[in-house]
Amino acid sequence: MIRISLIVAIVAALAAGALNVFQIRDKINTLITERDDFHSKWDQTRNELNTTRQELTKTKDDLTQTQQTLASTQTQLTNAMVTATTQQKRADELADKLTKTTQERDDAQNQLAAFKATGLTADQVGGLNKALKSTQNELAAVQEENSVLQRTVNRLTVKLNELIGSNYVVTLRADLKGKVMAVDPKWNFVVLNIGGDQGVLDDGEMLVSRDGKLVAKVIVRSVQKDRSIANIIPGWQLGDIIEGDEVTPAHPAS
Repeated sequence: MIRISLIVAIVAALAAGALNVFQIRDKINTLITERDDFHSKWDQTRNELNTTRQELTKTKDDLTQTQQTLASTQTQLTNAMVTATTQQKRADELADKLTKTTQERDDAQNQLAAFKATGLTADQVGGLNKALKSTQNELAAVQEENSVLQRTVNRLTVKLNELIGSNYVVTLRADLKGKVMAVDPKWNFVVLNIGGDQGVLDDGEMLVSRDGKLVAKVIVRSVQKDRSIANIIPGWQLGDIIEGDEVTPAHPAS
């Protein structure tokens, strides 16, 4: 009996040990699984952090570029305004000179025609005429240069306002009118017979009409001296645009 009891006790002990081994193995497997899950989540979190850092770096770079572009545009606008002011002053001085020269020439010619003693010879009168013509040519050149500078100022002002705020609306001259010269329905753009000389600005919106009825709205994308190219704004085309349709500002300046 003692021997049998010992054998039973040994068998029970072995069974209990085996049971403990299975339980410990299950716990070990559970710990391994939890460890692997933790490492997986850790790697995922680290990758997401790296991605976020990269995106943040790119955002900072984009912001720096935008700030540099804004500063450059403001500098160009300031320089253009200063140059325009200087040229306007020069034009005013030339206009005064032209008025004075014209008066002197008229006085000389009137006195010469009336045979009055003026002290001026025919050569001197001819010299005044030459000076007048030279001044007129110089004034015309300055006025043309002023016109170019004003268009530059307008273009830079539009660009600056676009950089400062996304809700900015480009206003065009209230009396600006033109017509459609050509239409490309495949690429949704039109060519207008008005350009920078008439006051058209980049991103200016214009209404296309025929017989007083709205046909479409377009936005200017390229401005040349006497013509411009505009894209048809999606959702605003109420009919087919044809050559000869009239265009007017959608946002006229007050």
